[in-house]
Amino acid sequence: MQVGRRSRVSVPQPARAVGRNAPTALDHAVAFAAAGFWTAVVATLAVWRHDQFVSHRLDLGNMVQAVWATTQGSPLQQTDALTGEQVVRLGAHVDPILVLFAPLWWIFPGPEMLIVAQAAALALGVFPVVRLSLKYVHSRSAAFVLGAWYLVFPWIVWNAFDEVHPVTFAIPLLLYASWFLDEHRLVPFAVFAALAMSTGELIGLAIAGLGVWYALRHRRIRAGLVIAAGGVAWTAICIAVLMPAFTDGRARHYSLFESVGGSPAGLLRTLFTDPGTIVAQVTTFEDFRYVLLLLLPTAFLALLQPAILAVALPQLAVNLLSDGPTTSQPMSHYIAAIVPALVLATIFAVARAPERVRVVLAGTAFALSLVILIAYPPRPGAHGFIFPELPSADRRAAMRAALSLVPGDAPLTATNRLGAHLSARHVIHLFPNHRGAEWAVLDARDVWPQPTGTPADGRVFAARFDRFAEDPAWLLIFERADVHVFRRAGRP
Repeated sequence: MQVGRRSRVSVPQPARAVGRNAPTALDHAVAFAAAGFWTAVVATLAVWRHDQFVSHRLDLGNMVQAVWATTQGSPLQQTDALTGEQVVRLGAHVDPILVLFAPLWWIFPGPEMLIVAQAAALALGVFPVVRLSLKYVHSRSAAFVLGAWYLVFPWIVWNAFDEVHPVTFAIPLLLYASWFLDEHRLVPFAVFAALAMSTGELIGLAIAGLGVWYALRHRRIRAGLVIAAGGVAWTAICIAVLMPAFTDGRARHYSLFESVGGSPAGLLRTLFTDPGTIVAQVTTFEDFRYVLLLLLPTAFLALLQPAILAVALPQLAVNLLSDGPTTSQPMSHYIAAIVPALVLATIFAVARAPERVRVVLAGTAFALSLVILIAYPPRPGAHGFIFPELPSADRRAAMRAALSLVPGDAPLTATNRLGAHLSARHVIHLFPNHRGAEWAVLDARDVWPQPTGTPADGRVFAARFDRFAEDPAWLLIFERADVHVFRRAGRP
């Protein structure tokens, strides 16, 4: 019998891409070059979209005003589009990551900076995709096909054109967090997880899902449970403390869930007292189509990895339970916490397949995504809000002329599309709100939205516009192609 010798305990080690499949400097260069090319093309088109007056006060203008106000010493302050009051953005969404864009605004002031930053961030998500693919798929060819697949994933491309939303940045941030977690590099994971959670109040649930996945996959139970608890705590604090603190005590987005209870407590009550309502809400034709469209770019491979796919379930449930029409549209930013899980599940599914078919499976997902993107590209007329038809050349010229008449920080009211170009100021109302405004820049054809946030009745909008135009307190100083500029009487 030997004494004094310690028994060795086998600790599971992470898989590594080794030998000919180990990541090289050339691999990194190719991935970053692809990201750079994608950014150049997509960002150029997204900026062009904005220049053609297709972007909106809701939501690009909201982000512009919040970042601009931060540079002026009023962090995340904006004019509430519905009430016309000056508020801190955290009452609507807890996305303090916007503060980090203030230094960039000092260097590159303008909405274009945020548009380019969003596209660049999405493109950089290709790096963890390639690294994880090299690690698990053990095929350089399949890894780069999966990287290309990520860059043509149709809903990622569409999100680059969906205005600018802080939560969209969660897509690459969650991918980096997942990669670092899989490598057991908990410090960089914590940094990227914190950044991801700073993009929105519900991202904490995705981080919690990653914690559970980490505990189960790598048997790091304690670390996984700590991560899960931290993610849940963030979301709970945001919903129960932060958002009510900056509003009237009730989170505004609860109105999207009136049919299932109108609040987390109401949802639980409905679940136990009337579960049929919940089932009916999440099993509509639109819901099934939504899930189908989410899975189709993965060639349904993501379904083979339910453990990591479960990370997307909290956000998917929120989207399906919502009464909002855009939450079940895959091209909108509401998929931000879902896409990373789809990507990771697809990578692991390809890795589990026989080696001889891995490139074929990756290529199938790439081909399906490319076909969807070609058949339904982000272009003028493709989507009623994200990419509607462009205004005529004459109307665009009139809009540019109207913008040139407005002083820098004058408080004003504007219609939705024109407001996207005028939001770098302390006060910008969404028409018909105009309390305290000194200027009005209005497009008589831009009837969306009404103060309720619902699609507008053209007759109601026209009546409000006519009453405003006939008000003697306002002087018409410009009119062309249904674009009007008014100045409050008595102002220089």
